[in-house]
Amino acid sequence: MKRPGLKDVAEKAGVSIATVSYVINNTPSQSLSPETIKRVNDAIKELGYIPNQAARTLANNKSNLLGVLIPQTESGKEFMFSNPFYGDFMSAAEYTARKSGYHILISGADSGQTYAEVARTRGLDGVIVVGMNDDEECRQLKALNIPVVLVDSYCEASGFHSICVDDKQGGYMATKYLLEKGLRKIAYVTGQINDKGVNFLRCQGYEKALEEFGLSPEKSLLLAGEVSFEHGCKMGEYLAGLTERPDGVFVSADILAVGLCVGLREKGVRVPEDISIIGFDDSLLSRACDPPLTTIHQDVADKGTEAVKLLINEDRTPKNKVFPLTLVERGSVRDNHSFD
Repeated sequence: MKRPGLKDVAEKAGVSIATVSYVINNTPSQSLSPETIKRVNDAIKELGYIPNQAARTLANNKSNLLGVLIPQTESGKEFMFSNPFYGDFMSAAEYTARKSGYHILISGADSGQTYAEVARTRGLDGVIVVGMNDDEECRQLKALNIPVVLVDSYCEASGFHSICVDDKQGGYMATKYLLEKGLRKIAYVTGQINDKGVNFLRCQGYEKALEEFGLSPEKSLLLAGEVSFEHGCKMGEYLAGLTERPDGVFVSADILAVGLCVGLREKGVRVPEDISIIGFDDSLLSRACDPPLTTIHQDVADKGTEAVKLLINEDRTPKNKVFPLTLVERGSVRDNHSFD
């Protein structure tokens, strides 16, 4: 069966093709009677007409499509959606966008392709970038002249909305908590560490807390890799095999921390009796972990909601939103003072 077009709707409603277009696109400059609008909408419903989104984008210079761009740290890798951070963020962002008449496109970039190219070829009305630390990528996105929100991103480009937490303070809070419990040999398990970014800043907080307690960071206890459950398991097995194991571990993401607990347990090391662990995010996994994970709470869903609101808000004045962090005590850290 032939797919119905504008001409079919116009004939069914007894109006011109232009009138149908005005109704579909809700053109404010055209004054149409309620009766005409109803006839057109009834014809659209009866015929099962589906507007051509590409054509509407050309006509209105608006796609009602927002992009969420997630930089991939390794070429050819899949997105790490096993990390609940992304699920919580995307769920809130998609719901907020849909309520406002927008749709979300999630994308990475193929080898040799920039995120600006992804945004340009898709005709996006706005872009949310999660974890961007590349200055040149940021400059290219700025040249698109569409709203951009940077989430947990640390670029040298101005003019963007930004959403983040105080990552250095979060690393400091977590490590200081372990130190205040009487633990002294503390490791840091994280993803890749560059010269800036979330993992780097949390590491700075980790080192600051150690120094306040008169301790020097040990390179052998700084374990960087990828943010995944599997890598957490490997790091747990590695720490379990050390002759001189740490008595505490700050882990930069809950997904890593849960894997760490599993890896330690498989090697007969108990949490928190032998090694205490504190995570970061306060995802659902932290409550399901055995034992339940002590962690630094950030409201990831609120980040997703706010990112979309900033994109669709007509005020283009750059805004910087810093979300608060709180420490959630559960069962993965022991008080070493009670064992003195």
